Order: sequence, then C-alpha cells, then structure tokens
Amino acid sequence: MDLSQYDANSLGNPNYNLFGLPTTESEARLVIVPVPWEVTVSYSAGTARAAENILKASRQVDLYDSDYHNLWRSGFYMREVDKKILLKSDYLRKEAELYIDYISSGEQVEKNNFMCRSLKEINEGSLFLNNWVHTQTRELLDKGKLVALLGGDHSTPFGFIKALTEKHGSFGILQIDAHCDLRKAYEDFKYSHASIMYNVLEELPGVEKLVQVGIRDYCDEEVEYIRANNDRVVTFFDQQIRERQYEGDTWRNIVDDIIAQLPQKVYISFDIDGLDPKLCGDTGTPVPGGFEVEQVYYLFKKVHESGRKIIAFDLNEVGVGSTDWNANVGARVLFKLCSLLTANNL
Repeated sequence: MDLSQYDANSLGNPNYNLFGLPTTESEARLVIVPVPWEVTVSYSAGTARAAENILKASRQVDLYDSDYHNLWRSGFYMREVDKKILLKSDYLRKEAELYIDYISSGEQVEKNNFMCRSLKEINEGSLFLNNWVHTQTRELLDKGKLVALLGGDHSTPFGFIKALTEKHGSFGILQIDAHCDLRKAYEDFKYSHASIMYNVLEELPGVEKLVQVGIRDYCDEEVEYIRANNDRVVTFFDQQIRERQYEGDTWRNIVDDIIAQLPQKVYISFDIDGLDPKLCGDTGTPVPGGFEVEQVYYLFKKVHESGRKIIAFDLNEVGVGSTDWNANVGARVLFKLCSLLTANNL
C-alpha cells in the first residue's frame, strides 16, 4: 500500500505489520531484524520474546511525532521472528543456566565432561548467531535499506556491527546502558551479553570510538579497560552526570559534551536498562537510577541536529513481564528510533 495515502488516525490493524502499518519489506525504507536470543543472560530471562510483544504493543502507538513528523510514511517494516533461532536460544539457555549454577558453586569445569561440552556448545551457538545476524543485515544493507536490530539480549548486534564496518569503514557507537559490557568472556561465554562492547572493540577496528552514557553498574576489570583505552572509550557514568546536575549544570551542557566525543558517523546501541527501571522493570538486569525516555530522546535529537550521520541502531534487553508495560515502552522507544534514523537519512 502507498503509505502517503494511509489514514494515520485509523486503528492499528492486527493483520498489518509494525505500528499497524500495511507495509511490505520491499516497499519499506527501514527494515528491522528481530533477533530472539538470550542464551547468556545472567539474571532474568524473557528478552528473546521481546519482538513479538513489541509488535503487538506497537499497534497502540500513535503515529504523530512532533520532532520527525510523518517519517513513518517512508515505511517501517519488521521481519517475522525466526522460530529456529528462538528454539536454539531456548535450548542453549537451559544449558547456560546449568553451567552458571555449576561454576557459581566453585566447581572446576575441566573436571566435568558434561560442562565442558555445554560450554563448547554455547560458545559455538553464539558464533552461529553472530554469523546469522551478519548475513541477514548485510543482505539488507546491500539492498540500500536502512537497517535496525531488535533483540534479544545485548549480545545480538555483534554481527550487525560487523556488517556496518564492512559498509561504512569506520564510525563511533553511542551506547545507552546501565552496564559497560566490557567484560572479557563473562562466565566463560565469549560472546556474552556482558561482553558485547569488549568484543566489538577487540575484533572490529572499524569502530573508532565508543561513547557510553548512563553507566551505573560495572566492575574493576571494566574500569581498568576504560582507563587503558581512553583514546577509544569515553564513559559518562550515571553518578557523574547526576553530580553535575546537582551542582547546577544542565542536561544540555552534558549532552554537548557527549556529542563532542562522537565521530561523524554514529551507530546507536540502546540497552533499555539505561532507562529508569520503572520504565523497564523486567529487563534482563535492572539497576536503580537511569534516564527518563525524554532525556535520551533529547540526546538523540541533538546528535541529529549536530550534522552527524546516524547509520543504524539496535534496541535490546526489553523484558517480558506479567503485563505489557515493557513492550509498550519498548514499542514507543522503537518508533522514536525509527523516525530518527529515517529523518537523519533523508
């Protein structure tokens, strides 16, 4: 259907795609790849089923955006969730839970053949997932589509970021997150959700800068890594942001400082736990503190207005709870990101 003629005031049709829009992949300007994967989550599960819940909730999102009006008319489309990937995630998640319980009790992995085999299967599964994501996203990029990724846990975008380095050469990552994700092979899982940015920096030299915002839960290993790589990693800790504001500084000034650290091309990696957990309480690892959504939207708006090129984004760690609140927040954040990316690439 020609979206230029679509009635924005109509009800979201459950037979249509994301946000109730009658869009096909071939017609859409922006295609979202859902990745139903959460093998290495270390606290609570549910994010593997986020995309299906967000799709349902998205049909209740009004299409008017005061910042990026009518950009949805260019077409936002989300692919169907690949059930084979979801089943593989569910199977390996059970293996990972057993493995985490085993090492948490202080047992030696090398003395247990079953655990050795489980660790091997989990790491091989994560490598398979990275290659699958790389193939899916690279094909869409080669077709000239704007591409976004919807997790799943925060390990999911590695293959996508790799595909972007192949297309764009070099760029920076703007990471909204409660966690640094700079641990090396956390819990022995090489491609852990807690290791995504470590792996990106170590394996993808095209990522020239990582700018982290809102970090408030981290370990000594990560602080040491940031200090040792301060030419490539800049972290705006939640505590530092708040103390500046307590002492009279403005969010505008802090945003200016964040943007000043970004190169010309920017990829946005948005872990929903970067927000206040009242907005995302069932995310994988919720942490007190965090942003209101409007604070993050303001940051994104100023990145756009700075003249920088936003090349793509991911949205991860949206949980699944007893109500649809998480999906509701996730759907609205997704709509804003889709509109932003489209506006920035007109």
